[in-house]
Amino acid sequence: MLKRMNWLPWSILSALFAAATALLAKVGVSGISSNLATAIRTLVVLLFALSLVLLTYRPGELSSVSRKGWIFLILSGMATGMSWLCYFRALQLGPASKVAPIDKLSVVFVILFAAIFLGEDLNALKLAGGALIAAGAVVLAFS
Repeated sequence: MLKRMNWLPWSILSALFAAATALLAKVGVSGISSNLATAIRTLVVLLFALSLVLLTYRPGELSSVSRKGWIFLILSGMATGMSWLCYFRALQLGPASKVAPIDKLSVVFVILFAAIFLGEDLNALKLAGGALIAAGAVVLAFS
């Protein structure tokens, strides 16, 4: 079972970096427009991602991206941008310890949308886990 969980360390690192993002962004957005803060963050992410691509690029890789891949990656990028704009505005207006848990309701939405749109399994344990995440987010946000 553990062999099939090679995604787990990356997921934990993602969560740790997301936590750092919330704290660093809360301080960084202070005193400036949340839209400007999002633009600065986006520029940094773009430069970082481009640097990684240049360091690891394999010839022909770009041409292997299908039309469908392009469309969905563009839509994903647009959704990311909207998420970041909303997240930075929320951080500007509220405490990070309340904004971040509500932002993590995205996990609940992913569970539901993955079942509806991707045909992923939706069982009692996933529903219970999603309900606990939702309850925890509400408790933390309104405590």
